[in-house]
Amino acid sequence: MTPFFFGPPQRQLFGLYHPPAAGKAQGAAVLLCYPFGQEAIRVHRFYRMLAERLSRQGVAVLRFDYHGTGDALGDDEDGDLDGWSADICEAHRELMRQSGAQKVTWLGARLGASLALMAAPRALPRVQRLVLWDPVFDGPAYLETLRVAHVQDIEAGHCIPDPAWRKALKRDPQAFTGECLGFAITPRLRAQIAALGVAAPAQLAPQRITLVADPQDAAARHWTESASGKHPSVRIESKPFQHPLIWTSNAGTNNEVVPAEALQKMVGEIHGIS
Repeated sequence: MTPFFFGPPQRQLFGLYHPPAAGKAQGAAVLLCYPFGQEAIRVHRFYRMLAERLSRQGVAVLRFDYHGTGDALGDDEDGDLDGWSADICEAHRELMRQSGAQKVTWLGARLGASLALMAAPRALPRVQRLVLWDPVFDGPAYLETLRVAHVQDIEAGHCIPDPAWRKALKRDPQAFTGECLGFAITPRLRAQIAALGVAAPAQLAPQRITLVADPQDAAARHWTESASGKHPSVRIESKPFQHPLIWTSNAGTNNEVVPAEALQKMVGEIHGIS
């Protein structure tokens, strides 16, 4: 594993490159796209273990931090979906440069999956496949989930929670909208997330998209139907999958056990054998 900075000087990103094991290179590479905020923390160890396993199997992997997140340049308030989707394209070019791979798959979880969908039509060279894990298709519902999680976390940190927090959450849709579990949400970022919907975009790439989501996720189901209708030439696979990860949980982060079934599922999807 090699840590490094890449990208333009004014927008340097931080990456961790996992080369394929010696003598096992398959000519394939995977770009891992992180979700937002607390969800990125929850998936961090999972991504590391996934990268290490794929590397041992001969697949090059790049993990990276978007501008204003993790160890990349910038502040919390600098983040927005347009910029982060451009960061994915930059990371894609860097992965191809370092690996020399001809076949590249992007795997994104939660908002990282939504960002991958936004970025893919602009990717050069072309990305061959997307694997989307529990993507965010209903932006307003996602933002409401973050608001509730934020209040729950505040309550957990106090011996006697203030009932006013719950009342504000219920009565004021603007309450607790500027921060979630320690991460800033600017008005611009909030508006961009709120615009995410179940209708498929006019442009959709690449030719193969695998959607891995809870079978009860109605937004994912509606998006798949919309995308299949608008883009009949794109192979869209819907794979139902339930797992024990609680994306917005802030409890016991450093002790999180990576669910074996989730790790096996994602490795299988990347290799096309799940």
